[in-house]
Parts: sequence; structure tokens; C-alpha cells
Amino acid sequence: MKVDWLEKALAPLVGRDETLLLVLQVFLVVLGVVVANFILRRVLARLEARTLQTSTPWDNALVSAARQPLTVVAWVLGLSFAARIVEAGTEATVFEIIDPVRIIGVIACIAWFLVRFIGNIQNAIVAQRLARGESIDRTTVDAIGKLLRISVLITAALVGLQSLGFSISGVLAFGGIGGIAVGFAAKDLLANFFGGLMVYLDRPFAVGDWIRSPDKDIEGTVEEIGWRLTRIRTFDKRPLYVPNGIFAQIAVENPSRMSNRRIKEIVGVRYDDVGKLAAITDDIKAMLRAHPEIDQQQTMIVNFDQFSASSLDILVYTFTRTTVWVAYHEIKQDVLLKIAEIVARHGAEIAFPTRTLHMTGSRNPLPPKHPPTPR
Repeated sequence: MKVDWLEKALAPLVGRDETLLLVLQVFLVVLGVVVANFILRRVLARLEARTLQTSTPWDNALVSAARQPLTVVAWVLGLSFAARIVEAGTEATVFEIIDPVRIIGVIACIAWFLVRFIGNIQNAIVAQRLARGESIDRTTVDAIGKLLRISVLITAALVGLQSLGFSISGVLAFGGIGGIAVGFAAKDLLANFFGGLMVYLDRPFAVGDWIRSPDKDIEGTVEEIGWRLTRIRTFDKRPLYVPNGIFAQIAVENPSRMSNRRIKEIVGVRYDDVGKLAAITDDIKAMLRAHPEIDQQQTMIVNFDQFSASSLDILVYTFTRTTVWVAYHEIKQDVLLKIAEIVARHGAEIAFPTRTLHMTGSRNPLPPKHPPTPR
């Protein structure tokens, strides 16, 4: 790329001193890049101030994403132009890489801009929904953002290889053969990747959910779902990192999505109180029917259940309206205390494990129930 016009414009000022002419040309190019960047930053700052006044997130995300990539593009083009000026004066072979470097630099800046734009849009959508008080699935938004960014990076890499003279078809064919070898060598890594993809698609849980598995010692609150690992915070506040491939092999419970919490208790009364059993069960059921925190639309069972070794067992089975763990235990405590009051009001007692020993033909009879008072 010749720059004869610049050389002709400066020739009357420097005469025949080619070195001074070369240095002056490079200086003017660099100065032009600095001035252009200054003007560009001022223009983008004004545009960003105006976009903040609009209700749509797209314009603000676009301007914010373009600021740094445009600055780098200006320097890439300016320095490549200055390098061409130096090449015209020296004709060194090292300057043959200027064009490939410029092309790769521009492609990288475009990819950088698109990745930043996708991230800005992702954050803007989440913030806008939360500001409106609307619910949003952060896991799905995060998954779509990651897929779009990966697509941009892969496309930029293929375009860059093609611009350098590589055949994309050959690269894809080599990638297919190499993919088989990589698949055998990194099958666990791929299993975790596709496991994470299935979590994003099936959505058995999301960030913030309380999950547990009956097959593995996994229980806690989901903090992050990555492509390889899912980070879970256990209830004793320790981080637990679970490979995503594990979730394809185990059952996962999601208590965060329960509609109610269950109260299931066995209340045992003494065998001496068998005549009061029906009245006790009726009063317990009436108490639950009148309780404001018990969901009357769910199954409710209060019945004599079985003859146990030391008690007559009453099954109490009902559901609370709330699913909040702390509130549930407060309601459960209130219900159990009222059951104890009902049992006591009927003159009955809560049973506890007892054993009765009968001795036949013993020379040492059992001591009297109430031993005599010593004199």
C-alpha cells in the first residue's frame, strides 16, 4: 500500500532526508490515531449518555460494547498503516505479516464486540425484568448467552483461518477425525459438558434452588451451573462441586418447587385411655380444620392407626400452606402443642415405652406399688 501523497506533501519540508521523512510520516500517522481515538471516545460518551435516557436496552448495550473494540481497531489500522510506511522505506521481509495481522486483529475486534454486546443484552434483560417485578429464569438466559458467545468465537476462528489461506473444509475434516480421538481421551469432560447442556435444557433445577439426591450425598442450594461443574452450597456453608455428568446418572429432588410441606406424626396414648381415643381424634381433626396455616385442600388424616407395644397410635397427616422451612417448623410446633393440650384435656396421657413383668411362683414377690413410709 503506497502512501505517495503523504510523501509528496512532506517532501518540501524535509528536503531529501529520507530518514527524517520516514520518521515524520510515522509520527503523523500515530498522531492521527491518537486524535481519532480522542474524538471517537467523546462521540461514544455522548451517545451513551443519550442511550441511558431511552427505555430500550439495545442501544445502550450496543454503544457500551463498541467502545473498547473500536479503540483497538483504530490502533490496529493505524499501526498497520505506519508499518507499511516503514516497509516502503526499508523493504524488509518481516513486514510481510502486516496484512495477516491486520485482518486477524479486525476479526478479533469484531468477535470481541459481539461477545460484549451479547453479555450486555443478557444483563440488561435480567435487570429490566427484575425492575418490573417479573420472574425470569436466570439459568435459561445464561445458557442462551453462553451458546451465542461460543458460536461467535467458533465463527470468528473459522473466518480467521480462511483469511489466512487455510481451507475450512480441510479444517472441519481434520476436526472430525481429531474429534474422535479427543472424544476417547476426554470422555468424562464431554460427559460433563453434555450433562450441563441437559441441565440447561431440561431445567430440573435453577440457581437458588434447594436440591438433594437419594443416590448420592448431595444436598444444598445451587449457586452456579457451569459447563463442567455445578457449585452447591451445603447447609453447613461448605461449597460442593458436582460434575454435571453425575446428574444424568442419579435422581435429583427439588424441594424448592414443592407446593406444600407435610406434617406426619404418630401420637401415642396409653392403653388405659382406650375409651377416650375417639374423642381425642375428633378434637385433633377439628383443631386442624380450624387452623389458619393448614391447607384444607390437601389430604388430612387423623385416625387411630395401630396397636403398638406401649401405646395406641394416632396418625396425624396434614399439609401446611407455607413451604418456608423456618415458618413450617413454627406451625408444626404449634400443632403438636395443641395436640398435647387436647390429650391432657381429655384426662389422657402421652404414652412412653413401658414393660410389665409378671412373675409366677417366685419366692420373692414384687415390691408393693407404694413402699411403706419409714418410721
